[in-house]
Amino acid sequence: MPNYLKGRFILTIFIMLCLISLVFYISITNGSFDISVSNVIRTILRINPNEDYDLVIFDFRLPRIVIAGLVGLGLGMAGAVIQGVTRNGLADPGILGINAGAGAAIVAFMFFFQGNMNGTDLLSIMMQPIFGLVGGLLAAAIIFLFAWKNGKLDPQRLILTGIAIGSGFGAFSLYLSLKMKASDFEMATVWISGTIYNANWYYSLSMLPWLIIFIPIIYKKAYSLDLLQLEETSLKSLGMAVEREKSWLLISAVAIVSACVSVSGSIGFVGLMAPHIARRLIGLKHRYILPVSGLLGVLLVMASDFVAKTVFAPAELPVGIVISLIGVPYFLYLLVKTKA
Repeated sequence: MPNYLKGRFILTIFIMLCLISLVFYISITNGSFDISVSNVIRTILRINPNEDYDLVIFDFRLPRIVIAGLVGLGLGMAGAVIQGVTRNGLADPGILGINAGAGAAIVAFMFFFQGNMNGTDLLSIMMQPIFGLVGGLLAAAIIFLFAWKNGKLDPQRLILTGIAIGSGFGAFSLYLSLKMKASDFEMATVWISGTIYNANWYYSLSMLPWLIIFIPIIYKKAYSLDLLQLEETSLKSLGMAVEREKSWLLISAVAIVSACVSVSGSIGFVGLMAPHIARRLIGLKHRYILPVSGLLGVLLVMASDFVAKTVFAPAELPVGIVISLIGVPYFLYLLVKTKA
């Protein structure tokens, strides 16, 4: 990579980290109970700890910020992978129905098992992402089965099939949620909209193994993502096992998306916007697109969550709705630009 592009990449990462730090500072100090920076630092470093500050920071704000960051990181990187594998700039885990498939499986888990399991044991912590993975893989398999035409993936069929399958899984989720008790139905409905208002440290624990395992796999295969932008005949002449590489990348992306959906519900458009902005900022090499997409996702979800919990306080919007207010116009802009 030329030095000026490498310098641009480093500068972009630095700016992203500064913006994320700013959002972190605003999120942890502001809210219905404002806390000064000095009190935040003293509380975290355990200097003259205060019970009220401990409760607000460690039980409410910090877990929520961490979950928002992890979800944004996962969705941003997974979106870059899915767009790279499908060679479709409009592809996104939410638009393709992968979110809906993972969400439907987790709603089924909530419907059949949640009341019978202790939410603090290891099995309960890990079960939701596992259900999400199964649902996400099922949705992805169905979508790719119908989108496959003449031995290759048809981008237009992929989008149309994804929307249809996503609608079907969404209807199934709604049907199951209507069968729940009133309190469980309310929780499921808010969760389906995409929210992290009930974030806790157990949710962070449930996500970490999936991110720790699959993000390095994705990053290791960044060069494969670059090659997948070529025609398949060229890839075969290079001796690349195309279907095996696609399978590894897609399974990794679906696993990450499923882990995110398991703790935040269906948050769309992050995986659509972050890779597009990343490519505009630092070019087409996935070695650089992936980390920038992840950081953009962190920034987008953290900032949107702060807006969601403060704009209409004491009422609170699901973060998925706030992101959709940005994502829908952006998607329409890309759609019009693609047709042009």
